[in-house]
Amino acid sequence: MSTDPGTGLPLSARLRLLSRPMVVLLTAVAMLRPLFSVTGLTDALGRPFAPLLLTVVITLTWILAVGLSRVREPVLTVVAAGVGYALTSLVLSAALSPVLTGELQGPLARPAALIPHFLVNGVWGAVCGVCALGVQRLRGVD
Repeated sequence: MSTDPGTGLPLSARLRLLSRPMVVLLTAVAMLRPLFSVTGLTDALGRPFAPLLLTVVITLTWILAVGLSRVREPVLTVVAAGVGYALTSLVLSAALSPVLTGELQGPLARPAALIPHFLVNGVWGAVCGVCALGVQRLRGVD
């Protein structure tokens, strides 16, 4: 299968070709950030060090996991993981913040933040996906 995004298939068909297990795995890896925050590890390791370190670890994991695999649609796969992370973290925030802090926090508490929340994570996925595609091409994956 070609990793070239210009395969001529419509986007809906390309989305159906995504490796769902890979998208779920990448989304789960990204959930390390809210997990560290909820458990207090982010504060224990220190800000801004911990969030930056986690972002680098997640980014490298996304690039290498997809780049070293034979995923058919590397860019779309990681974009889907970014959007999946946005959705999962949104739901987690909505469920846990009232319990942990007594009030709703996160993007749902600030509706104007919803679209940027999804866009930023989708763009993060796109950048990682382009890097993963580069790794695949360097490896000769076609």
